[in-house]
Amino acid sequence: MTSAAATIEMLPGISPGIYAAEDFRDIADIVYAQVGIVLPAGKAMLVYSRIAPLVRNSGSGTFATYIKLIRADPDELRQAISAVTTNHTFFFREAHHFAHFAQEVRPGLLRALNAGQARRLWTAGCSSGEETWSLIMTLLGEDRYEGRQVAGSNIRVLASDIADNVLRKASAGTYPADELGDVPERLRQNWVKEAAGDTASIAEEARRIVRFRTLNLLGEWPIATHFDAIFCRNVMIYFDHAAKERLVARLAERLVPGGYLYIGHSEQASGPAARTLEAVGPTIYRRRPH
Repeated sequence: MTSAAATIEMLPGISPGIYAAEDFRDIADIVYAQVGIVLPAGKAMLVYSRIAPLVRNSGSGTFATYIKLIRADPDELRQAISAVTTNHTFFFREAHHFAHFAQEVRPGLLRALNAGQARRLWTAGCSSGEETWSLIMTLLGEDRYEGRQVAGSNIRVLASDIADNVLRKASAGTYPADELGDVPERLRQNWVKEAAGDTASIAEEARRIVRFRTLNLLGEWPIATHFDAIFCRNVMIYFDHAAKERLVARLAERLVPGGYLYIGHSEQASGPAARTLEAVGPTIYRRRPH
């Protein structure tokens, strides 16, 4: 008996006729083939809880029938991939990254923008938007007048994720007010609008410079731009080693010389990218100028 089979049989109250070990293996294979995320046997209950509502809503009845549907229907496949993608994040997570950006990257960006140059940033795997808005608020800064000038300049932020459902939340830019407790007070005053009903929305000046797009990081990238900084944090922990190295190498290629890559606290840049990236801080890398 495989470990996957043992895990499925141990799930309480679930009939093997509805969700069996081979169903989990099929879903795991599909997810890996599509987006490179590895689902070990211990994720069997997570897969069940995330996919079961889609099985019911589609009228499939069983996971086996639903698997046939997602193999044939690209829209349903995207929904399934979105459902099993883990999206846990919060404002100013790993705050040292934003402190580094403010101190080491922002001044150069502002000089370039003031000179009329274009500058581009990317939050890859942006989830429900907290990381993106944290970056944009840091970019706009504590001086509201200066921030408005930045927002009106040639600056754009690409925010991408594979999950359409979280991109919709990110694009809406509205959150329970108590989730913004880690936002520095001055930035919150400048770039967040408090609303009735204990909700808060990102200010229009911040919203106008971001573009949200659906993107599979392990697929084709319809991107010609090179970026001054890329945030790709706590995404690669779900990939196998080979996929991680390929992704970091591709991200490094999309940086301008001297550009910065920020990754998650348990991740590292290894493989081919090590030749072009140098570590400049905890999980912060800079593309070598030459």
